[in-house]
Amino acid sequence: MKSGGQVAGKVAKSLARFIEPMECLPVPKLPAGKGWLYEIKLDGWRLESVKTGGKVILYSRRGKSFNAQFSDIANALNYLPNETVIDGEVVAIDENGKPNFNLLQNFRSAGTNIRYFAFDILMHDGKELIRLPLSQRRQVLASVIEPDACVEISEASDSALSEMVKFVREHGLEGIVAKRGDSVYQPGLRTGTWCKQRLNRGQEFVVGGYVPSHLGVDSLVVGFYRGKDLYYAARVRAGFIPATRLKVFEAIKHLKTAKCPFVNLPEKEAGRWGQGLTAEKMQECVWLMPEAVAQIEFLEWTGANHLRHTKFVGLRDDKDPSKVVREA
Repeated sequence: MKSGGQVAGKVAKSLARFIEPMECLPVPKLPAGKGWLYEIKLDGWRLESVKTGGKVILYSRRGKSFNAQFSDIANALNYLPNETVIDGEVVAIDENGKPNFNLLQNFRSAGTNIRYFAFDILMHDGKELIRLPLSQRRQVLASVIEPDACVEISEASDSALSEMVKFVREHGLEGIVAKRGDSVYQPGLRTGTWCKQRLNRGQEFVVGGYVPSHLGVDSLVVGFYRGKDLYYAARVRAGFIPATRLKVFEAIKHLKTAKCPFVNLPEKEAGRWGQGLTAEKMQECVWLMPEAVAQIEFLEWTGANHLRHTKFVGLRDDKDPSKVVREA
């Protein structure tokens, strides 16, 4: 055997593995100009596809296997070379051709159109690619992915940002992701070379408690992180039906704890729109260890960092609660 990782004159291949996904920085205004690529922000679950030892393993952003949930996607990607890692997003497409997170919550329903949008390649045929610029990685991705009914490539455009914003608004899509074409892939980091802006009003929040009802959950108490501190943002009651109230209760009841996890509670006043959570109102709450994440739609942020007119969309198990921050 020769030194330098060579066997019989050939460089030994690296084994494919789960790589912690690179994060997007939420920004109030996207960068414009030369060198930026723009993608439509997809309303789904991050999904990393790893082909190793002749098998495709699908991972959530937290490293959990999603093969049981999305076996069709795993089968569709079986043509990938061994020791290959693809980064992407799985979404449910509604009758209007738009991603729909509500549908993704019930992806086992008959007729649900599930698609996997690949947007990056981190390893190919045993060769690490994360130190290559994104523009080169996407060239490799285009040569590897074979689009079909389950899988396609998420398009990246170098058109003017204003054109992209107009398109997203006209089609009622979630938002835009901007990435530097020369950016390397930095696992687990949120550096700003990838950033995102939501053009609708909605994001994920940490569930820190709930108000109980005879149906299970009357409302959720949610918030976001600043550093290591969890801040209360809203009580969310709209968006539930009796079945989901019970389903959510069953999913979070094991997280019950005696201590309120929010550093900014209690509040002195309920406020003009009633979003404040006073000591009196807190007596109605059951507190939870902050390990569950919910997708919430809302009208706007108030000056007090509360949400107005909230609506529950669904629980997410693909998000790390500690990385849930306020998005612009």
